[in-house]
This record gives sequence, C-alpha cells and structure tokens, in this order.
Amino acid sequence: MKKPRPFILAETNWKSVKETKFDVAVLPWGATEAHNYHLPYATDSIQNEYVAALAAEKAWEKGAKVIVLPNVPFGVNTGQLDVDLCINMNLSTQIAVLKDIVDVLSRQKIQKLIIMNGHGGNNFKQVIRELSFFYPDVFVCAFNWFNAADWNLYFDEPGDHAGEMETSAIMHIAPELVLPLEEAGDGYAKKFKLKAFKEGWVQAQRAWTQVTKDTGVGNPYAATAKKGEKYLDACTDNIATFFLELGETPLDEIYE
Repeated sequence: MKKPRPFILAETNWKSVKETKFDVAVLPWGATEAHNYHLPYATDSIQNEYVAALAAEKAWEKGAKVIVLPNVPFGVNTGQLDVDLCINMNLSTQIAVLKDIVDVLSRQKIQKLIIMNGHGGNNFKQVIRELSFFYPDVFVCAFNWFNAADWNLYFDEPGDHAGEMETSAIMHIAPELVLPLEEAGDGYAKKFKLKAFKEGWVQAQRAWTQVTKDTGVGNPYAATAKKGEKYLDACTDNIATFFLELGETPLDEIYE
C-alpha cells in the first residue's frame, strides 16, 4: 500500500504538517495543451509532478524540509487559442493566483517559494518583481525544470515541444499515455524568416497553427524511455541539490 509522502502537500495530512517546520515551498506550474498526436494534453503537468516529487524526495532524504504544492495545470497559451481545448491562463490571472499563494506563505512564515515551470509559454520574471513589491518577506524564484541538465548529453535532437526529450520523458513516466510513435507527426516547424529573429535578439509569440501542422516542434521518432529516465534522473539530482541549498541558506546570507 502506498504511504503518503510528507513532502507532497496533496498526499500528506494535518498531523504531519503541524509537526513540521517547512523551509521551502515548491509550486509546479504547467499547462494543458496539445503535444503532437501522440502525447497527452497534460504532458507538462505530468512531467512537473514527477520531477518535483522525485527531487523533493531526494532532498528530503538529505534533511531538506521542502513541501511540494499542487501543480497549476493551466499556462499562458495565447498562441494556441485556435487549437481545440488548449486552455489559456493569462499572465494577469497567474499574478492573481500567485499573490494569493504568497500571501498564505507570508502569513505562515514560509519565506521561500520556488516556482518550478514546465511550460515554455510561462515566464515568471516580471511576476516575481511584482510579488517582491507586495511581499518583501518572501523570497520567490523560478526555473524551468527541463534546463536543470544539458539536453544535448541525452538526446540527439531534443526538440522544443513534444519532440525527442518530452516524448522520452513521458515514455518513462507514463508509457500507457503515449501512442505508438508511428502515429506521431514529424514535428516539423517553420521558423521566423527575418534575420533578427534568427539571431535571437528579437522575440515574438509564435502563431502555433501557422508554425506546425501536428502541434509538435521537434522530431520525436528517436525517443526512448531509457533516454527519458537518464535525463530525468540528472535533472532531479540537480534540482534536489538546489532545494536543499536554498532551504539551508538564510535569506540574509543569500549573496556573497
């Protein structure tokens, strides 16, 4: 029988929580969107929940008092509004949700919040600036879990969305939700043709259905569960170290 994990808020209980002084809260934030033909709409959330839980477990075993909050399943998907059932949450809504969460943490003296992002359309940099204005007592930071280890060490062609990396990850985490790869599209995606965009110093939102026919960006055909397992293990090792270090570092000693 599966036991409740004391570092996963959705599983733990008041008896455990009231006896634990948590140093760090982790908020996974994903999306609900199409991932080529072969991956589930909840891909970002499935990956988020797996990575957050495994990293927290590794950190907990080393003494970190970290609590993982429930994953937020909706992200900024303004570029996919014409893709059926891609659910958009505007940035203004994200700010409102985060203010409520940080308010609770502030009242309960949990002074460190990590937003663990799993969706490329989310960007929390400016949100953190606003949160620091209203709640200067809570240190808020954010990172993309998929940047915690170098993609290129594990994949030939990682891809941007539902490519080799994400397909490999879901093959390891939830293989029952992955359709056979012969049913996947090739993930071919058009790119901006202007020089400034190609060089990376100008950015714009992509109109998804003009860029890709199958909603994927990146070829998934070389994906394997084994590749996903190795990559996820490397990511969670690094993330666990971060959870532990942040929890142990007093806020007045965070700079050197």
